Amino acid sequence: MDSTRYVLRMKNITKEYSGNQVLKGIDLEVHPGEIHALMGENGAGKSTLMNILFGMPVIHSTGGFGGTVEIDGQSVTIDTPQKALELGIGMVHQEFMLIPGFTVTENIKLGREISHPNALSRVFGKSMETLDMEAMTRDARKALDTIGLQVEDYVRVAGLPVGYMQFIEIAREIDKTGIRLLVFDEPTAVLTESEADRLLEAMRVIASQDIAIIFITHRLDEVMAVADSTTVLRDGEFVAYRAIRDTSAAEIAELMVGRRVEKLVDEREDHRQLRDDDIAVQIRNYTVDMPGELVKGLDLDIRRGEIFGIGGLAGQGKLGIPNGIMGLYEATGDVTILGKKLDLHKLGEALRNDVAFVSEDRRGVGLLLEESIEQNIIFSAMQVKNKFLRTFGWIRLLDSAAAHAHAREMVQQLDIRCTGISQPAGRLSGGNQQKVCLARALTLDPKVLFVSEPTRGIDIGAKKLVLELLSKLNREQGMTIIVVSSELVELRSVCDRIAIVTDGRVSSILKPDDSDADFGLAMSGKKGGGKRG
Repeated sequence: MDSTRYVLRMKNITKEYSGNQVLKGIDLEVHPGEIHALMGENGAGKSTLMNILFGMPVIHSTGGFGGTVEIDGQSVTIDTPQKALELGIGMVHQEFMLIPGFTVTENIKLGREISHPNALSRVFGKSMETLDMEAMTRDARKALDTIGLQVEDYVRVAGLPVGYMQFIEIAREIDKTGIRLLVFDEPTAVLTESEADRLLEAMRVIASQDIAIIFITHRLDEVMAVADSTTVLRDGEFVAYRAIRDTSAAEIAELMVGRRVEKLVDEREDHRQLRDDDIAVQIRNYTVDMPGELVKGLDLDIRRGEIFGIGGLAGQGKLGIPNGIMGLYEATGDVTILGKKLDLHKLGEALRNDVAFVSEDRRGVGLLLEESIEQNIIFSAMQVKNKFLRTFGWIRLLDSAAAHAHAREMVQQLDIRCTGISQPAGRLSGGNQQKVCLARALTLDPKVLFVSEPTRGIDIGAKKLVLELLSKLNREQGMTIIVVSSELVELRSVCDRIAIVTDGRVSSILKPDDSDADFGLAMSGKKGGGKRG
């Protein structure tokens, strides 16, 4: 690694979307041959920064950005992805950009085919030239050998294991002439442990050829194993630069999540008596096969009447916990709700046993986008509990008056900004869509409520309202509420206890007023001041 010069310097980078400052003076510096980890929670600004580096249209169609970008000491204007490619910048994507029907060689050389003129091409142009498959195969083989992938270059990509596809993506980037900087965006998210180890080794080989790497990952153990340095972002701001030899996984985690804890919820009189032996939700040896959020044998006890938080970095398994209980992904183990063991293989089993769920995927799972706000609010309660229905013998009809009254009440209670209860849910803002999801869950009158990322995409005022409502439901109705969130400040504002999930298991159970250092240790997978879950 050459530490005397920089292959990339991004200085004082700012970006605004619709009046919202998403990047606030970011600096990023990377040396040739360096593996530099770009760290930060979801929403920290990593993707926006990389979109600027790659000249993506989303940046330039929304007013551009502030600050300067230098490549090899020269100030550059990167206003298209093609310009980034010309400057020697490549990216290994999380989502594969391969053509399944093409061979390994054809995918690696796509857009950079080697061809020879022939009689037809002299008449009809370059597109009719003959492909030099021998030269293309030679190039592909060289790139594959560089990263140690033993796969035949003539096989079709369709049907190959996921790990192989990731390596073919890398080989394609390495084959590009003049490549100086490679961005790896969560490259191990879909890989097995052995494949991930091999990929990290391939990154070391690439860096040894003086190619710089920006490594975006949430896995702190990988950063400690392979990176030379790291830049940490938080809430669109530059937090810290560290050489890996001078830091630890616990410090990086603390830098990512540590912030002044401001109470988002006003103190409410608390007459609850929470007992350690009165368990509402008991989870034993629990696994969930949710891609990117695997749960790997988790144990947890949640007391009746508490607000329990589940936190942790993205990809560690926290979102898999409620999704498995609700039957949305295959799950195994024992889950007992209010004394009754659930059959995890029955879709709707949890709903029938007084459990409700607000999904983190409000557009994909949570809402019927074309239907009215009213229909979205009452739908699950109609299906599961026969609410808002009037029975005449064997005929059941919608009780429109009751449905209208309830929907209006929820709109008012949650301050859902809309033109009326007949407005389609898909036309609401993200924050208001989230409130409709919450209204639908509450309409089930649950005794146990799981809420995933309850305030994602909501402004600070609406965030306070939602958290206040959860607190009120808990205090006044005795509802057991489990909040799954990437926002530690949110969990520490409203929860009685917080379980930190790392690598699919509970790392520690902490109190809201435990130190940032304890939370950092827990998120790095090490024991902190909290107890082992």
